[in-house]
Amino acid sequence: MSTSIQSLTPYLIVKNAREAIAFYGRAFGAEELFRLTDPHDGRIGHAELKLGENTVMIADEYPDFGALSPDTIGGSPVTFHLATLTVDANLARAVGAGAVVLRARRRCKKRPRQAQAATASPSARPHAPATGRSKWSFCRISAVPISH
Repeated sequence: MSTSIQSLTPYLIVKNAREAIAFYGRAFGAEELFRLTDPHDGRIGHAELKLGENTVMIADEYPDFGALSPDTIGGSPVTFHLATLTVDANLARAVGAGAVVLRARRRCKKRPRQAQAATASPSARPHAPATGRSKWSFCRISAVPISH
Protein backbone atom coordinates (compact mmCIF):
# COMPACT_ATOMS: atom_id res chain seq x y z
CA MET A 1 0.00 0.00 0.00
CA SER A 2 1.44 3.38 -0.92
CA THR A 3 0.81 6.63 0.89
CA SER A 4 1.48 10.27 0.26
CA ILE A 5 2.45 10.92 3.89
CA GLN A 6 5.96 12.38 4.05
CA SER A 7 6.45 12.95 7.78
CA LEU A 8 4.84 12.84 11.20
CA THR A 9 5.25 15.76 13.61
CA PRO A 10 4.16 15.64 17.26
CA TYR A 11 1.94 18.51 18.41
CA LEU A 12 1.97 18.94 22.19
CA ILE A 13 -0.85 20.72 24.02
CA VAL A 14 0.25 21.85 27.48
CA LYS A 15 -0.97 24.02 30.36
CA ASN A 16 1.95 26.46 30.15
CA ALA A 17 3.65 26.42 26.74
CA ARG A 18 6.05 29.23 27.65
CA GLU A 19 7.45 27.20 30.56
CA ALA A 20 7.43 23.96 28.54
CA ILE A 21 9.43 25.58 25.71
CA ALA A 22 12.01 26.81 28.22
CA PHE A 23 12.20 23.34 29.79
CA TYR A 24 12.67 21.57 26.43
CA GLY A 25 15.49 23.98 25.67
CA ARG A 26 17.26 23.24 28.96
CA ALA A 27 16.52 19.50 29.03
CA PHE A 28 16.95 18.51 25.39
CA GLY A 29 18.61 21.45 23.66
CA ALA A 30 15.43 22.30 21.72
CA GLU A 31 15.66 25.51 19.70
CA GLU A 32 12.57 27.66 19.28
CA LEU A 33 11.94 28.38 15.61
CA PHE A 34 8.60 30.16 15.64
CA ARG A 35 5.95 31.44 18.07
CA LEU A 36 2.44 32.88 17.72
CA THR A 37 1.14 34.53 20.88
CA ASP A 38 -2.56 35.23 21.41
CA PRO A 39 -2.83 39.05 21.67
CA HIS A 40 -5.92 38.77 23.89
CA ASP A 41 -4.59 36.62 26.74
CA GLY A 42 -0.89 35.93 26.04
CA ARG A 43 -1.30 32.19 25.50
CA ILE A 44 0.92 30.55 22.92
CA GLY A 45 -1.37 29.53 20.07
CA HIS A 46 1.40 27.78 18.14
CA ALA A 47 5.15 27.35 18.45
CA GLU A 48 7.68 25.20 16.64
CA LEU A 49 10.81 23.74 18.20
CA LYS A 50 13.79 22.08 16.53
CA LEU A 51 14.87 18.98 18.44
CA GLY A 52 17.72 17.20 16.72
CA GLU A 53 16.63 16.81 13.11
CA ASN A 54 12.95 16.99 14.05
CA THR A 55 10.28 19.63 14.55
CA VAL A 56 7.97 19.52 17.55
CA MET A 57 4.92 21.78 17.65
CA ILE A 58 3.52 23.04 20.93
CA ALA A 59 0.64 25.22 22.12
CA ASP A 60 -1.23 26.20 25.25
CA GLU A 61 -4.61 24.66 25.98
CA TYR A 62 -7.61 26.01 24.10
CA PRO A 63 -10.49 24.05 25.68
CA ASP A 64 -13.07 25.91 23.58
CA PHE A 65 -11.98 23.90 20.54
CA GLY A 66 -10.78 20.69 22.20
CA ALA A 67 -7.06 21.42 22.60
CA LEU A 68 -6.55 19.88 26.06
CA SER A 69 -3.36 19.01 27.92
CA PRO A 70 -2.56 15.70 29.63
CA ASP A 71 -3.12 17.48 32.98
CA THR A 72 -6.71 18.29 32.03
CA ILE A 73 -7.60 14.86 30.66
CA GLY A 74 -5.82 12.84 33.36
CA GLY A 75 -2.62 11.82 31.60
CA SER A 76 -1.39 10.63 28.24
CA PRO A 77 -0.41 7.17 26.94
CA VAL A 78 2.20 8.76 24.63
CA THR A 79 5.94 8.41 25.23
CA PHE A 80 8.43 10.33 23.08
CA HIS A 81 11.35 8.13 22.01
CA LEU A 82 14.69 9.94 21.72
CA ALA A 83 17.38 8.10 19.79
CA THR A 84 20.76 9.26 21.07
CA LEU A 85 24.42 8.30 21.20
CA THR A 86 24.63 9.32 24.86
CA VAL A 87 21.78 8.04 27.03
CA ASP A 88 23.56 8.85 30.30
CA ALA A 89 24.40 12.44 29.35
CA ASN A 90 20.93 13.13 27.93
CA LEU A 91 19.21 11.67 30.99
CA ALA A 92 21.43 13.70 33.32
CA ARG A 93 20.68 16.89 31.36
CA ALA A 94 16.92 16.26 31.53
CA VAL A 95 17.09 15.55 35.28
CA GLY A 96 19.21 18.67 35.77
CA ALA A 97 16.44 20.66 34.07
CA GLY A 98 13.81 19.21 36.41
CA ALA A 99 12.70 15.90 34.87
CA VAL A 100 11.93 12.94 37.09
CA VAL A 101 13.51 9.55 36.36
CA LEU A 102 10.88 6.87 35.77
CA ARG A 103 13.31 4.13 34.74
CA ALA A 104 17.01 4.40 35.52
CA ARG A 105 19.40 3.67 32.69
CA ARG A 106 19.83 0.01 31.99
CA ARG A 107 21.08 -2.33 29.35
CA CYS A 108 18.88 -5.13 28.11
CA LYS A 109 20.24 -8.39 26.68
CA LYS A 110 19.30 -7.76 23.06
CA ARG A 111 18.66 -4.03 23.22
CA PRO A 112 20.98 -1.08 23.79
CA ARG A 113 21.09 1.13 26.88
CA GLN A 114 17.74 2.70 27.76
CA ALA A 115 16.21 5.08 30.32
CA GLN A 116 12.92 6.92 30.81
CA ALA A 117 12.11 10.29 32.37
CA ALA A 118 9.00 12.40 32.81
CA THR A 119 8.63 16.14 32.68
CA ALA A 120 6.55 17.52 35.52
CA SER A 121 3.90 19.88 34.22
CA PRO A 122 3.82 23.39 35.75
CA SER A 123 0.54 22.61 37.49
CA ALA A 124 1.51 19.16 38.75
CA ARG A 125 1.96 18.57 42.45
CA PRO A 126 5.55 17.57 43.36
CA HIS A 127 4.57 13.93 43.86
CA ALA A 128 1.91 13.72 41.15
CA PRO A 129 1.73 10.41 39.28
CA ALA A 130 3.74 10.26 36.07
CA THR A 131 0.56 9.84 34.02
CA GLY A 132 0.04 13.62 34.20
CA ARG A 133 3.43 14.31 32.68
CA SER A 134 5.06 14.05 29.26
CA LYS A 135 7.20 10.90 29.15
CA TRP A 136 10.51 10.71 27.31
CA SER A 137 12.34 7.47 26.59
CA PHE A 138 16.07 7.60 25.79
CA CYS A 139 17.57 4.79 23.72
CA ARG A 140 21.17 4.49 22.63
CA ILE A 141 21.72 4.24 18.92
CA SER A 142 24.86 2.84 17.46
CA ALA A 143 26.87 3.99 14.46
CA VAL A 144 27.33 0.28 13.73
CA PRO A 145 24.20 -1.89 13.40
CA ILE A 146 23.66 -4.26 16.31
CA SER A 147 23.89 -7.89 15.17
CA HIS A 148 21.26 -10.35 16.38
